[in-house]
Amino acid sequence: MKLTLRVDQGDGPIEVTTNLFTIVAWERRFKTKASNIANGIGMEDLAFMAHTALQQIGQIVPVVLDDFIKKIVLLEVVGNEEENPIAGVTTDLP
Repeated sequence: MKLTLRVDQGDGPIEVTTNLFTIVAWERRFKTKASNIANGIGMEDLAFMAHTALQQIGQIVPVVLDDFIKKIVLLEVVGNEEENPIAGVTTDLP
């Protein structure tokens, strides 16, 4: 699953997309599974994902997550998609 997040630390919004590394890091940190995203996640979860994804693309962010959260003036999900969508296939099986 990929989430596209819009984040503004006070210097203008930037969009960043999560990847497998981001989701696995989130699972480890919060002791949960990616399938739980469908049940809804909190703002701390989104902030963690944004923090991790921004670090991956070389964006300057505070090292400490709480310091990053203090700087956020906007954080929202602007899109999501399956990482590896599988199309249905017709078979000849009975």
